[in-house]
Amino acid sequence: MARGSSSSYVALLRGINVAGKNKLAMADLCEMFVAAGASDVQSYIQSGNVVFKAPVRLAERMPELITRAIKKATRYDVPVVLRSAAELGLVLTCNPFLKSKKVESLHMMFLADRPSPKAVAGLDPNRSAGDEFKVIGRDVYLCLPNGVGKTKLSNAYFDSRLSTVSTIRNWRTVQKLLELAEG
Repeated sequence: MARGSSSSYVALLRGINVAGKNKLAMADLCEMFVAAGASDVQSYIQSGNVVFKAPVRLAERMPELITRAIKKATRYDVPVVLRSAAELGLVLTCNPFLKSKKVESLHMMFLADRPSPKAVAGLDPNRSAGDEFKVIGRDVYLCLPNGVGKTKLSNAYFDSRLSTVSTIRNWRTVQKLLELAEG
C-alpha cells in the first residue's frame, strides 16, 4: 500500500473499559486494526479511541471488521463509529456552543448513520433541563453543564429516536484525537 494513498481516521468504540465492563486491552485492539490492514495505529486513553491510516475503501469497512474481530476475540458486541481526520476537523470548527459555553460542559455524540430530518425534528429539546443539543449531519453537539452522568440526553435516547448507534466523547478528547490524526 502506497503511503500517499492512505488517509487518517479515528475509530470511536462504544462501551469498552467503562465502569469495569467489557475490558479490552488497547494493545490488543490496536493489533486488531493492524490485522485488518490499517497502518500507523495508536490508541488514546483506555476507552476505545483508535487513530489509524488506511485507504478509503478499507477505512469504510473498518467498523464492520473491528466489530467482528472484537466479537470473535471477546464475545463483546462493540459498535464502532468512524470519522476521517477531515470530518473531525469540521466537528471542531462547527460547534454551535463553543463560543458561549464552558469547554468542560461540551461533548460530542458521534452517530454511525445520518438521521432523517423527521427523526431529528422529533427530538425533545426540553428532555433534560439545563442541557442543550444540536444535531448537524452525523454529529450531535452537546452542552451538558450538569455532566454526562446526570443528563437524560443519553446514547439510548438518541439511538432509539434516530435509529442509529452513537458514542460520546468529551470536547478535550475530540481535540486530542484530531491532533493525533493530523500528527
